[in-house]
Amino acid sequence: MCTGWCEERCTSVSGRRQRGKGVDLHSWLRISLLFSALWGQVSPQCPDSCHCAWDTATVLCSDAGLRDIPEGIPLDTVSLHLERNYIRNIPESAFSDLVHLRDLYLSHNRIDSLASGALRHLGPELRLLDLSHNQLRQASREEFGSTRAKTRLYHNPWHCDCALQELMETLNLEPETVNGIVCESSVRVVGEGSRWEDPGSQGENAGQPLVKLLDSGVNFCSLQRKTTDVAMLVTMFVWFFMVIVYVVYYVRQNQAEARRHLEYLKSLPSPRKTPTETDTLSTGF
Repeated sequence: MCTGWCEERCTSVSGRRQRGKGVDLHSWLRISLLFSALWGQVSPQCPDSCHCAWDTATVLCSDAGLRDIPEGIPLDTVSLHLERNYIRNIPESAFSDLVHLRDLYLSHNRIDSLASGALRHLGPELRLLDLSHNQLRQASREEFGSTRAKTRLYHNPWHCDCALQELMETLNLEPETVNGIVCESSVRVVGEGSRWEDPGSQGENAGQPLVKLLDSGVNFCSLQRKTTDVAMLVTMFVWFFMVIVYVVYYVRQNQAEARRHLEYLKSLPSPRKTPTETDTLSTGF
């Protein structure tokens, strides 16, 4: 049985223990808040309307109602999903900082234009580029740069011309999707009546896969070269004609000037002979 002194002693020890626990709990909370603040400053932020899986470096922005490429994409992103949105164009610097990007999904959007060099900044680690199911009509090698990623371009309303033909020969297209690159319209080729492009006509090749047209011998670039040759010939003819006209004009002007000068000389009075000169001439001296 504890005496009064003992009870007082026990109460004093118990109070110190509770105060010690309170101090430890307060310190722990302060340290936790400090680490949380520091972690919030250094940890990457996920773009609005997107979900980020940090363990796989994947950014999911699918079906997010986006109209533009979102800002603030983490720099260490490996896989970026932007499919099934309302994106209409890709600016030149959209992916310039994503040097670790391997998979870029842009299918099922409304992309109808690519800025010059829009995909040129994609790093060499890119393995897949999906631009299928969009509104692309024209594209060239300048927009894609030197990427060697497997590329999907099917289900776009392509206008088949020399630039698209050269792009097809440059890109690493996914084999199973190549037949889906169909010409909705095309430039006219030799044998279609006119060698000049009719913007209001879809052309004889509309509705046909571009790869089959190329395999059958259609060459859109040969038409462009022939058109360029014709333009050069016309330019040279015009230049030569202008030179001839100038030469003829110059000669006629000189002839007219010479004729006027001769008439002027004829109009001058002839010098009169003195008597001495006449006598001298008559005597032979």
